[in-house]
Amino acid sequence: MNHSPPPPPLGLPVVHIVDDEAAVRDALAWLLRTRRLLSHPHDSGEAFEAWLEGHRSALLGAPACLLLDMRMPGGMGGVQLFERLIERALTDVLPVIFLSGHGDVPTAVAAIQRGAFDFVEKPFSDNALVDRIERALERSRGALERGRLHMALQKQLAELTEREREVMQLVVDGRPNKLIADALAISVRTVEVHRARVFEKMGVRSAVELANLLREQTG
Repeated sequence: MNHSPPPPPLGLPVVHIVDDEAAVRDALAWLLRTRRLLSHPHDSGEAFEAWLEGHRSALLGAPACLLLDMRMPGGMGGVQLFERLIERALTDVLPVIFLSGHGDVPTAVAAIQRGAFDFVEKPFSDNALVDRIERALERSRGALERGRLHMALQKQLAELTEREREVMQLVVDGRPNKLIADALAISVRTVEVHRARVFEKMGVRSAVELANLLREQTG
């Protein structure tokens, strides 16, 4: 049974450790503490999945990465858990660093080709491992920020009326107000009003800013 402590407070970066050996979990947690990094241990793939089921919002609330033992006899292996994370589209917000033995290197390389962040061969250098963890947390931070921006954009788009969406698309296409008015069979003045409302709701000041916003968040 997993007797892991509760996760760190929301908003703080955390390194999840999934390993079936208590000594390994303890050693990694100690290493991370010495580098002022918070960790949360799990003694099996099943235990981490169970935690994830009840704490998905916590996972999406702060940068995180996963140190994952590749071989965990008697239950869900590291590769199997990794595949589950791929299915849930979580490997961007939760980059996976595999801890592998020498014989696992080909499997670890294949996992990287599937989207794992990195692998560290045992025995590993503490400094090298922490460096990889810090880079993985940066990737997680970037993925979370992109997700927040995407959600904000979807909220903004949802506030547009159908007519405003039509005007917005023609503005982004580079059409002047007169041609937009002709295309929609409305007056130029009405186009100007809709255009101003679109800019206000989308938080932009020009057609170029609007086009860049849509391209960055939907491209």
